[in-house]
Amino acid sequence: MERIAIDLLWLRPGKVGGTESFIRNLLDGFMDLEDDFDFTLLVSRDNAYSFQKYISDKRYGMLTADVDSENIAKRIIWQNLHQNRLLKKNGFKYCFEPVYCKPWLNGGISYTCVIHDLQAYHYPQYHPLHEIVYSRLCWRMDALNAARILTISNWVKKDIELKYKRDDIGVIYNPILVKKDETVDFNVLRDKYNIEEGKYFYTVSQMIPHKNLSTLIKVMEKIARDAVQLPKKLVISGVNGHAEDELRQLIQEKKLHNNIILTGFIGNAERNALYMNCHTFLFPSIFEGFGMPPVEAMYLGARVVTTKCASIPEVTQGKAIYVDDPYDAEEWIEKIICGEMGKDMDFGMYSPGRISRQYLNILEML
Repeated sequence: MERIAIDLLWLRPGKVGGTESFIRNLLDGFMDLEDDFDFTLLVSRDNAYSFQKYISDKRYGMLTADVDSENIAKRIIWQNLHQNRLLKKNGFKYCFEPVYCKPWLNGGISYTCVIHDLQAYHYPQYHPLHEIVYSRLCWRMDALNAARILTISNWVKKDIELKYKRDDIGVIYNPILVKKDETVDFNVLRDKYNIEEGKYFYTVSQMIPHKNLSTLIKVMEKIARDAVQLPKKLVISGVNGHAEDELRQLIQEKKLHNNIILTGFIGNAERNALYMNCHTFLFPSIFEGFGMPPVEAMYLGARVVTTKCASIPEVTQGKAIYVDDPYDAEEWIEKIICGEMGKDMDFGMYSPGRISRQYLNILEML
């Protein structure tokens, strides 16, 4: 197999949400395979530390670029001016791009890209102008000159085909690596967040508008105001987003500061314990290219109420409980009270070993 670079310059540890979980699960899955491969991780000066465990495997190498991931503007400029040259200087012909932001011109490098969704296309009102322009330019250039484009659900595949008229897009679901024994004693969380086992709702989400967290705040307001016989606490975990200030203000306005707990980014062990001990996992998002949290929650035995939006019914295999109107607080409460989960979820579809095998097969074809 040819040497292949894996571009990780875009990754800011703890700050890019599901795409970070995606690539780390995939890299872990590659390590579990017995196949020979020759992958070199293209990292930045300030994120290299977070990938050190992989170079203990002789099939992984590491190449550190003279750039910092935290400085997004400089990183984009560096990528477009220097990345192709660096790769060729180090003997690479092929590069796997786990996200959409490869250099706009290939410069003699063959790129395989993963486009996770076209969020800024559908919801430009939630993004600053420079993000919209950059995203659309990257998607357009991927469609024009990437050797291969992959995506993470059939819903996104159809979306890309419609918008960018490319008909050779492959679909590989996200790898989901959840270890049932990777957890913490719930007593620690009881004291930390002032919650009781089975007496809180849980969600994992970035704090950005299309995640629709404001609807959950309305749900909690109605439960508290009308004395509904449901838990009076909601725990929200995830990286911060540009809607965080608005959400905090809404929580204060509704006088729910004792009912809603924002944990920020947390580790897998704490997250898993919160999944496993919640009354119901709520996932109100109206736009997802995949949507890993409801699948993770279901794997750990949580009851899940979510929406019918975008790819969510596809990746949850129609087995969750779904609201018809994602903005209707009363319907959320009705489904929480009386909704029934489906049975026989096929979690093997998302195993890192299976997904990594599919990616390896694609990359071997290069």
